[in-house]
Amino acid sequence: MASQSDHKAAIIDGKAIAQTIRNEIAEEVRHLSQKYGKVPGLAVVIVGNRKDSQSYVSMKRKACAEVGIISLDIDLPEDVSQVDLIAKVHELNANPDVHGILVQLPLPKHINEEKVLSEISIEKDVDGFHPLNIGKLAMKGREPLFLPCTPKGCLELLSRSGISIKGKKAVVVGRSNIVGLPVSLLLLKADATVTVVHSHSHDPESIIREADIIIAAAGQAMMIKGGWIKPGAAVIDVGTNAIDDSSRKSGYRLVGDVDFQEACKVAGWVTPVPGGVGPMTVAMLLKNTLDGAKRVIAQ
Repeated sequence: MASQSDHKAAIIDGKAIAQTIRNEIAEEVRHLSQKYGKVPGLAVVIVGNRKDSQSYVSMKRKACAEVGIISLDIDLPEDVSQVDLIAKVHELNANPDVHGILVQLPLPKHINEEKVLSEISIEKDVDGFHPLNIGKLAMKGREPLFLPCTPKGCLELLSRSGISIKGKKAVVVGRSNIVGLPVSLLLLKADATVTVVHSHSHDPESIIREADIIIAAAGQAMMIKGGWIKPGAAVIDVGTNAIDDSSRKSGYRLVGDVDFQEACKVAGWVTPVPGGVGPMTVAMLLKNTLDGAKRVIAQ
């Protein structure tokens, strides 16, 4: 019998799964174009010139082009007023060629993020953060128009890897509005028994060790060790943390919230960082934009 040191978890290739999904989306976009003469449109609003935001936006723009979605880029100055930003959102709400609106976060300090996001039309809320979409996600028997992209991507990785959720013990590490909270609600909707571990949880290690499914979204580099993982568990690592690495040209490397090398010796499945959840987030944004367009175009 193989010893535990010989065990090697199956690596969930988020990049390959995301590419499959993009190919499916491109096919559907072609179908819409041929049948109705229209294609989905995504408006991306970016305020200021943060380097990380700019690179995210250019990645989204490239992804849109690849699948045939029209990308409309709205670049606003750092000092734009909240009134002007909301007026721009209202203008996009009224534009029939725009089926999805994404306001790139974070916004500058003088702008109330919650106020701006709640002004996006619920029918175009492709980020899935509108209070009505989150509210419906939290309620039994209600269906939100859109699911937040990263949580949706996590569940898609599980289902496309043949990992069943129903009746399983799932532990979500982290309770952010962007990942932890919505992914816990999604797992609950999929009939998992869900526990959320956060900064005030006592003995997180023993709670995590009971999980059949772990969603790590705490933003703490390599916090979850191999000894915290139940043998055979599915581990989805949402974390993206830069740690110093003098052997790299950049001087750093990216790691997740899970110690990947250790996890590989115990888990049944594990996502790498990078190349796991990241590509799925963009693929789900494209899917949400397509779904929003289909509701309008195919009416």
